[in-house]
Amino acid sequence: MALASASQNTIFGLLLLQLLLLGTSSGSNVRCTLCTWGRNPRCSHSLFMNSTMGSSPVCLGEEAKTSILYSYKHGFSGFAAVLSESQAARLVDWPGVVRVVPNRILELHTTRSWDFLHLSPEPSNGLLSLSRFGERSIIGVLDTGIWPESESFKDDGMGEVPSRWRGKCVEGEKFHASNCNRKIIGARWYIKGYEAENGKLNTSEVFEFLSPRDAVGHGTHTSSTAAGALVANASFNGLAQGLARGGASRARLAIYKVCWATGDCSSADILAAFDDAIHDGVDVLSVSLGQAPPLPTYVEDVLAIGSFHAAGRGISVVCSAGNSGPYSQTVINTAPWIITVAASTIDWTFISRITLGNNSTFVGQTLYPGKHHKRNYQIVNAEDIASSDAEDSDARSCNTGSLNATLARGKIVLCFQTRGQRVASVAADTVRKALGVGVIFAQFMTKDIASSYDIPCIQVDLETGSTILNYIGDTRKPVVKFSSAKTILGKLIAPEVAYFSSRGPSSLSPSVLKPDIAAPGVNILAAWPPASMLSPTSRPVNFRIDSGTSMSCPHISAVVALLKSIHPDWSPTAIKSALVTTANARDEYGLSIVAEGAPYKQADAFDHGGGHVDPNKALDPGLVYDTGVSDYIRFLCSMGYNNSAISSMTQHNTACKSSRQSKKDLNLPSISIPELRKTLTVSRTVTNVGPVNAVYRARIEAPKGVHVNVEPKVLLFNMTAKMLSFKVTFRPKLDVRGRYMFGSLLWEDGVHSVRIPLVVRTVIDDFYTVA
Repeated sequence: MALASASQNTIFGLLLLQLLLLGTSSGSNVRCTLCTWGRNPRCSHSLFMNSTMGSSPVCLGEEAKTSILYSYKHGFSGFAAVLSESQAARLVDWPGVVRVVPNRILELHTTRSWDFLHLSPEPSNGLLSLSRFGERSIIGVLDTGIWPESESFKDDGMGEVPSRWRGKCVEGEKFHASNCNRKIIGARWYIKGYEAENGKLNTSEVFEFLSPRDAVGHGTHTSSTAAGALVANASFNGLAQGLARGGASRARLAIYKVCWATGDCSSADILAAFDDAIHDGVDVLSVSLGQAPPLPTYVEDVLAIGSFHAAGRGISVVCSAGNSGPYSQTVINTAPWIITVAASTIDWTFISRITLGNNSTFVGQTLYPGKHHKRNYQIVNAEDIASSDAEDSDARSCNTGSLNATLARGKIVLCFQTRGQRVASVAADTVRKALGVGVIFAQFMTKDIASSYDIPCIQVDLETGSTILNYIGDTRKPVVKFSSAKTILGKLIAPEVAYFSSRGPSSLSPSVLKPDIAAPGVNILAAWPPASMLSPTSRPVNFRIDSGTSMSCPHISAVVALLKSIHPDWSPTAIKSALVTTANARDEYGLSIVAEGAPYKQADAFDHGGGHVDPNKALDPGLVYDTGVSDYIRFLCSMGYNNSAISSMTQHNTACKSSRQSKKDLNLPSISIPELRKTLTVSRTVTNVGPVNAVYRARIEAPKGVHVNVEPKVLLFNMTAKMLSFKVTFRPKLDVRGRYMFGSLLWEDGVHSVRIPLVVRTVIDDFYTVA
């Protein structure tokens, strides 16, 4: 399968000439469909495919008609087609074709949070009230679909659908037009790319719906996090009980189902969804999916391509940063026009009390929703009940198939995290299959609680695990009992960057700081389909607690929708700047935010970008760093892509200048210098969106080992001076090859503090010189 992106003007001229020369043949006996070039993009693309297959460019045969999966026409010109390798090779050589990209399969990234973010109806001049809960905004969600019957998607009290909306409610299996309402105003589904790659999806073998209906749960969860209506007394089997709501609870939802129950999301389908969303009239696109490193180039990455065209039409695109933390260079969705979101914790958790037979008591974390019998169970060390063919480390961590079922039956099993097996839910599944009745999993502590629902799974730190292990070794008949899970609220230091959240720098372009910002993504309660294939319990649930950057992404999507309601004239880059420059680098107690890891450390810009989102501050940022399409085209030129590749992606005829352009001057709300060899000067421009007359003064927190100077040091704004530029000069203090160091630049007027991260690594040219 291939994605063919073409320069429309070049192809139009080529095929129009052929049509004029060849005309149409009325005497032909060949059965075909006549097609006029230029009237219909799909017809035009089919004509082009016909030519590459050696057929008449006028008379469409069945092969050409059926080979086209999608014609992209709203945001960009191109098409997705099923091609053999030889056909793809011929297509590359045809005049007018600038790039053929193979289809890729992307992956999904899996409401106390809104109170934690201080996003409430009070005060009346806050973001939520001024935006009227986002009722003017339309949030598009690219995901696994939606469960429309959920209370989170009721449209009580909502006004008419905005007249600018041009989308559709596409029917399918167990999904009808009546499932759309004034909340879910559009729903589409895309499977051609998936089936071209994997064959027909057989819903008798896989629990799935060939429609916008969500069989997985991921899309329902993310959609309700962003724009769910108010639902009283929501909980996950009694845990996290309270009022559930989305951040923009009166915003409209447009659903684009591009991911399926197998976990696969075809790039051809994703690009088709972007194309439709641009046409439909969404304000924000929330995309909780992506491709793990190695990252495709920007001109081959469908998320980068689709989001580029969306941003060019004023649509903010918000993406998850990935779940491969805490390791560096794992962040994904790194295009500078995307808002890339890391995951953070909030101030609640769910605990169970562990009581040993000697009356020692400990506390662990669990999401087990069932009731615990108030009785003692025998507890065993996993290594002591290893299966005969298991490695010691596998048994220690309760890796798959590592336990002796006869010895595990009816017992609580103590397991320890190892380098090869770090996941509590894997241990719980192993113990369950070995007929154990519960598991205690000792690990580097994180507030992300594993989803284990069939048997109790209690997560403890390694110190507690070691104490329990010693008890087992010193006791003839060791026993343990658990209490039922309990919600603990407001007793934890938060936010912290989640252990799993992917970290920067970008492996594709380290001069673009990623992620951009952090938002709640740990233990998030949101709507869930009662018939989900991933149902967490034996009985249906309407809400589920889940974690991932998939959960942090819709938090930012909601905030963007609220900001868009109040500032409809702000560009996507202005909104992104407002978020980044007002973000918090300190937690609720005024301490520097830390990042979970082994060990914990003070969080830096590679963990959370500008910091943790502060929605109300973003309403009034003072200054913004704005950027346009032409700036991004220059950036792509600086990446070394050729003119045809950039023209294909951007649909702009591009001629990069012969002199190498610099990536450093892209007007981002951050400065990242991966290679500082000597004195280097960077330019930035800020736009005043606050009071007309304002005086801003620079304050620098320089990265260690680097001298930083700003000129001018004072910016004077008035009626005529609304945009002002400044230069930042960096000079290394030491002639050594260093590591990344972090600082910040603030512009302050006494009311606003406009902060951007500074990230610098010093290098020396002769470091790798061999003597």
